[in-house]
Amino acid sequence: MAMTDPEAGMKEEDLFDDDGTMRSDSGDEATKSSLDSNIVIFDSINDPLDPRNWPTHKKVTTTVLYGFTTAGATWASSVYSPATASIAQEFGVSAEVSTLGLTLFLFGFGIGPLLWAPCSEVYGRRLAVFIPYFISALFCFGVATGKDIQTVLICRFFLGFFSSAPVTNTGGVMRDLWTDAQRGAAILCYSMAVIGGPMFSPIAGAAIVHSYLGWRWTHYLTGIIMLAVLAIDVVLIDETYQKVVLVNKAKKLRKETGNWALHAKHEEDINFQDLVEKFLVKPFQLLRTPICFSMVLYASFVYGIVYLIFSAYDIEFAQVRGWSPVVASLPFIAIFVGCICGAVICYYNQGFYMRHLKANNGKSVPEARLPTMMIGGISLSAGLFIFAWTSNPKINPVAEIIASILLGMGFFGIFQGVTNYLVDTFGEFGASAVAANSLMRNVFAGSFPLFTTQMFNKLGVDWAVSLLGFVSVSMIPIPFFFYYFGKRIRAKGVLSCESP
Repeated sequence: MAMTDPEAGMKEEDLFDDDGTMRSDSGDEATKSSLDSNIVIFDSINDPLDPRNWPTHKKVTTTVLYGFTTAGATWASSVYSPATASIAQEFGVSAEVSTLGLTLFLFGFGIGPLLWAPCSEVYGRRLAVFIPYFISALFCFGVATGKDIQTVLICRFFLGFFSSAPVTNTGGVMRDLWTDAQRGAAILCYSMAVIGGPMFSPIAGAAIVHSYLGWRWTHYLTGIIMLAVLAIDVVLIDETYQKVVLVNKAKKLRKETGNWALHAKHEEDINFQDLVEKFLVKPFQLLRTPICFSMVLYASFVYGIVYLIFSAYDIEFAQVRGWSPVVASLPFIAIFVGCICGAVICYYNQGFYMRHLKANNGKSVPEARLPTMMIGGISLSAGLFIFAWTSNPKINPVAEIIASILLGMGFFGIFQGVTNYLVDTFGEFGASAVAANSLMRNVFAGSFPLFTTQMFNKLGVDWAVSLLGFVSVSMIPIPFFFYYFGKRIRAKGVLSCESP
């Protein structure tokens, strides 16, 4: 693709998209020499180096592998849950102290994105994911070999901190590879892999803990899986961030041509002050806005319930109903089935969103993202109340399995709705909004398990889960309110995509 003549009034920065590629409307008759000839760009809009132009099979492979990589990280979060009793017994500590291993992991999981997100925008996705992922695998072995509770807890915190890297940056990989029209289906498939980790790891963890292997093998196995996936990643995954792809291209050309002035535009634009503003300052500024605060609060509460359930299911199915530890963890499969139902709803809502997008001349319509959250909120509340009032062991457990499906559908619909709405609402500040969401929801998720046992012992399963149900009902109006009034609120905000 040729470049536009500078005399036509086109500035150099106008010829580039944010990803470092040349814009398709930059003209057909101009020559590359009209720009600084030392700036390395893609040769054309169809340049095979651009990840958007990779063969479909390569993009699918990359998406799947990042999905497995992220699943390994989320697997590590909840595989610890079945081991808390054994850890407490071995080290002579209370159940609350051993539960801190889950809490500290989630705190690290919330803080990590504040570092890994800016790293990916400077050094690219591969380095910002693979290096911390390798370190997190090492901390898995640190937990497995811990000689005292302090070692276990410290290693769990850093395991969460480093393993948050793929969760933080895989969304960027999806944007690198897929167009807006394709990205919805790609993210849904990726999300299923992410959710599968914490849903299935308690089952595997319970089987390991109550076998001859013991609790330490929950983390030996996790570390082995993570290293195996990482080895495949290193071989098969190429860099997807367009700006860093151009940096690598420039390095290669400098060696081949001997022209050491050749460089990519990204090498000029790196500004660490902007990254600090984007990921450390801006998230807290956004939390002061009504939209971000409400959405993050809702998502954080729901995420807290997800990790509270790891303990709640053990109480209900193992202690109350008397099932064996492994069988008591099988209802997590029902939650995963519910997540699949939620993914189907999100998929069909994508068509609803695209119709609104087309009607709005291609301009984002954030409120069209909210139906999944509306349905999810109702489903979550219904699931909680059904679970609560069918918890009596004399009642057939099928009702609680159905409730678990409704819970999974609610979790998935709310998480997807919140993330998509924040990104669409805050536009260029979308990454900051997602960072705020990630931090707060992990703080909630880490805190909820600390009071689960006491709450359930004092209130009973029925009233403890009902209490959560009442809170969830109070939050149902949030997406409905913003569906009808969100546009007006966005128009008044200085940080939204429709700020005055």
